Amino acid sequence: MRRHGWSGDIPVDDEEAVRRIVSAARSSIDARGSVSVSDVASELGVTRQTVYRYFPTLDALMAGTALSAVEGFLDRLADDLQSITDPTDAVIEGIAYTLEQLSNDRYLSLVMQPGRASAFAAGVTSETAISFGRSILERFQVDWPAAGFSGRQLDELVEFMLRTLQSFILDPGGPDRHGEELRAFLRRWVAPAVQMHHNSAANTAP
Repeated sequence: MRRHGWSGDIPVDDEEAVRRIVSAARSSIDARGSVSVSDVASELGVTRQTVYRYFPTLDALMAGTALSAVEGFLDRLADDLQSITDPTDAVIEGIAYTLEQLSNDRYLSLVMQPGRASAFAAGVTSETAISFGRSILERFQVDWPAAGFSGRQLDELVEFMLRTLQSFILDPGGPDRHGEELRAFLRRWVAPAVQMHHNSAANTAP
């Protein structure tokens, strides 16, 4: 595959090219709070067409940059919420924590904020999104199979959580809920669904 430019330092393969494009995008965000294909191309010494070869749209570039920050976000979640062992509490805190941290993560906020969430909205049930949602739940010290969530049930729980996140991200609207008010709202309307399945699994266990 042809690779033009790269300031004379041509990537050894496509994987390295993607890493360098994402790194340049992160540098642009760090310096200016935003990113464009032109900025990335200029920093790398390539044409815009070269960047588009790996990321066909600006949304795709922002999504790739956001994805590069996921592991750090999950590590912070695990550190902050490691004491939670109840499945219902884990779902509530997984949703609330993610919503509250978005504004503090300069990379994830690129694709998970009102007006900039087209990639997240379109792919909320994509393999990548489901994997992200599973990773959130798996960072909690919860025995999900023992709680009745494994295989398809866990995937459906992840989908439910992601669709709830999606609604808050795309249309935060009013009233503006934060902190305990947000958690109380989630406990009233989200918790019963999780608890019902958990209790049903406990009642049918041998």
